[in-house]
Amino acid sequence: MIEALLVIVLAVAIAAVIYYLLRKGVVLVINAAVGLLTLFLLNTFEVMSMVGAPDIPITLTTVIVCAFGGLPGAIVLVLLHLFGITL
Repeated sequence: MIEALLVIVLAVAIAAVIYYLLRKGVVLVINAAVGLLTLFLLNTFEVMSMVGAPDIPITLTTVIVCAFGGLPGAIVLVLLHLFGITL
């Protein structure tokens, strides 16, 4: 009887952890998509060329910044790129 109760409690705990990780993972994917879409549109419409700077390359570093920062992360990347700091 106690073993069955322990198995149920353990299964509920594992399900809660998986739910928490998936929820956080979905948020990261959405943030990355919005940030990368912003950078893609900036590069496509050559907005950076209008202000005299080259396009922002989409690298692993920019993907990570956009994943954690989303749209504000993309804006920070643009500002850093305008000041000459490339990642």
